[in-house]
Amino acid sequence: MRIGVLALQGAVTEHIASIEKTGAQGLPIKRVEELDGVDGLIIPGGESTTIGKLMRKYGFIEAIRAFADQGKPIFGTCAGMIVLAKRIAGDEAGHLELMDITVARNAFGRQRESFECDLEIKGIADPVRAVFIRAPLIEEVGPDIEVLTLYKDEIVTARQGHLLACSFHPELTDDYRLHQYFADMVEDSMTANL
Repeated sequence: MRIGVLALQGAVTEHIASIEKTGAQGLPIKRVEELDGVDGLIIPGGESTTIGKLMRKYGFIEAIRAFADQGKPIFGTCAGMIVLAKRIAGDEAGHLELMDITVARNAFGRQRESFECDLEIKGIADPVRAVFIRAPLIEEVGPDIEVLTLYKDEIVTARQGHLLACSFHPELTDDYRLHQYFADMVEDSMTANL
């Protein structure tokens, strides 16, 4: 099983390290054609506007939409969640517009308001350590969205079929169980597509 990490910006090596702890192979994705060689894709944190611009410049918007249309799982973390969202609060245009959520950018404040906490995530037995850095949150969800985590009554992890999104940075801790959850999604999709 090969899981790609979009390598335009963000903590790419940390995501790859977490993927490899699950037993899957992690690969940086720098060119559109490299998507053909992976079974799942992680869109990491960074700055969503910059990631969106780089995705447009290098042809990733249509390529990742086509990847999603094949039923291949995609996991967006922090800014990656914003990139996946159909809607961004404040009427800003979405990027991939794949996941039926409305997200608010920097909902938890600026860099100095960054924090860590333990979160209960549906489908994972014990609390997961989460690092929030200028984190977005999910303000609204469509009917097909499964909410996996609330933090202070705000949605911070959600799933829609083969799409997964979280507000925080799971790659910045030693806890790789959310990556394992995603790897299981990828494995399930590979089995379903046999």
